[in-house]
Amino acid sequence: MKPWMVVVNPAAGNQRGREDWGEIARLLDQHEIHHDHRFTESPRHGLTLIRDCLAGGYRQFIIAGGDGLLSEAVNAIFTQTAVDPALVTLALIPVGTGNDWARTFKLPADYRAAVETIRQGKTLWHDVGRVFYQVGQQEQSWYFLNMCGLGFDAEVNQKVAADRATGDLGPLKYRYHIFSTLMGYEPTRMTLDIDGTEVCHEVLSLALGIGQYHGGGMKQLPSAVPDDGLFDLSVIERISRLKALRSVSKLYDGSFVELPEVSTYRGKAIRIASEPACRLEADGEALGQSPFRFEIYPRRLQVLIA
Repeated sequence: MKPWMVVVNPAAGNQRGREDWGEIARLLDQHEIHHDHRFTESPRHGLTLIRDCLAGGYRQFIIAGGDGLLSEAVNAIFTQTAVDPALVTLALIPVGTGNDWARTFKLPADYRAAVETIRQGKTLWHDVGRVFYQVGQQEQSWYFLNMCGLGFDAEVNQKVAADRATGDLGPLKYRYHIFSTLMGYEPTRMTLDIDGTEVCHEVLSLALGIGQYHGGGMKQLPSAVPDDGLFDLSVIERISRLKALRSVSKLYDGSFVELPEVSTYRGKAIRIASEPACRLEADGEALGQSPFRFEIYPRRLQVLIA
């Protein structure tokens, strides 16, 4: 078997990927984790790079980056034809700014501890989601491992992505964009079909996913279980701006689900229509517009966890 392939995003964590790679490589060597490595050179380069590595015989991947590169890895694995995705193992050394997927499993941010986690080799068969969305008149799709945000969440993500591209991003910037977007955002009328049951809401924020955390540490799906074969959804309906501002801290501990303006659901097959059309992001990747449909593939990808 070939060694681990470490895929490094040098721009992750405001250039930490580039600065810290030497330390990460030394730790992998010290733990006798035999590896090759490749650097991504631009957004979505990870897709083609990992597909090429799979075609070249690599089956074990360590992502040295954040949620964005992890998402590219998942899409590379599930859109290639060289190997059954069930034969691929994925691990993460958190280097990104948000590192939200890692939070669900309490993966350590310390590099030494993260490499030790890989050496121990504890695995989980993780659910994988797929969202279908519109780009113009064409339907496209994207796979995701963690969470999708609709409406307000997608608007915030667009601002966060702009800061990430310039290297000007941190936890305080996340909160700033939440507050600034909230001041001008109007809720969207959405119709949700959850396993054949239809509900309607005036939606401020809608999160749908497999993991618990999103947006740099917000616990938007506190009851999500990554291997139960179900999507979790949280819907925040129209709420006064003052109450929303006072409740932001509840997003970070998951207690916001107790608010009367919040509804939660679980399901396998989800369809969402909106009026007017709204945008979507998946694991931080800005995608297209509604209508959306979501499919879940239970226990489909082997990942290393703490």
